[in-house]
Amino acid sequence: MSRDHTIVCFGEALIDFLATPADAGEARVFRQFAGGAPANAAVAIARLGGRSEFVGMLASDMFGDFLLESLREAGAGIRFVRRTSQANTALAFVSLDEQGERSFSFYRPPAADLLFRASDFDPACMASASIFHACSNSLTDSDIATATLSGMAMARAAGALLSVDLNLRPALWPQGEPSLPLLWQALEAADLVKLSREELDHLRRDGHQDEDAVIARLLRHARVVVVTDGSAPMRWFTRDARGELPALPVRPVDTTAAGDAFTGGLLVQLQRDGIDAASFDAFLLDLPGIERWLRYASACGALAVTRHGAFAALPTHEEASALLADTGTAA
Repeated sequence: MSRDHTIVCFGEALIDFLATPADAGEARVFRQFAGGAPANAAVAIARLGGRSEFVGMLASDMFGDFLLESLREAGAGIRFVRRTSQANTALAFVSLDEQGERSFSFYRPPAADLLFRASDFDPACMASASIFHACSNSLTDSDIATATLSGMAMARAAGALLSVDLNLRPALWPQGEPSLPLLWQALEAADLVKLSREELDHLRRDGHQDEDAVIARLLRHARVVVVTDGSAPMRWFTRDARGELPALPVRPVDTTAAGDAFTGGLLVQLQRDGIDAASFDAFLLDLPGIERWLRYASACGALAVTRHGAFAALPTHEEASALLADTGTAA
């Protein structure tokens, strides 16, 4: 079946209420932003000029309406979004420290995104997908975990390349403890794995493995692993090579959606170049090409931390290209 090279981003969309500084004696004010890691990734791809579809369950409430309109306005596809009146939209209250690092208070579950089931996937969606992208926040409940893993299997059977950004939020899991077996089940289904350094460290809890053992385990199934570390160099690993690249110097104000912007930058370049599951191995043999791929993604992530919000912070292709040119690291 022919494909239209769509990137399908599956999982949660939620509302980020971002705290704004308040003067002494005044009440703290929270500003509403559209967010949720897979939704952010879908919007990042659209803003960078790519074709994306967000797939997930939205509530039939005012916040669900806001999320749907925000996705539409940003250019992300919403043809396969489902709606429900059985639960409300998940909420995340976000505060920032002086370096723009986040602290979250989540109001989930119950939430609409957790009610998506494998039967809610549209076969036409899978047929159109050259890449299927997911995160771990749709593994936190047994039913949505089953739907996520089923969706990945359906996408694989349809010939899509599978991408996983762990995007680990322990507070969303029962007792604040992510299920390592579930995390590994998703990671071992992926072709492309994106982790933060903290997430890589978390995976070492499984049998007290050292870092090299975790990377080796990932690469038994994944074809590339990318590890970001804030302002420190990012590292990448394939079955044949490895390397690192410095992060681009920017002044962060809000790190929300930085990883999603980075992931969007990775995926949209594959789409532009027509890279799919069948051609991904050949792509990864081009070491200068890998570095160009990662530099562009780094520029997308760097720009996102210079702005507040999630959807609102995501850059355009022109902005990412300009930052690379300004820093002398053009892709």
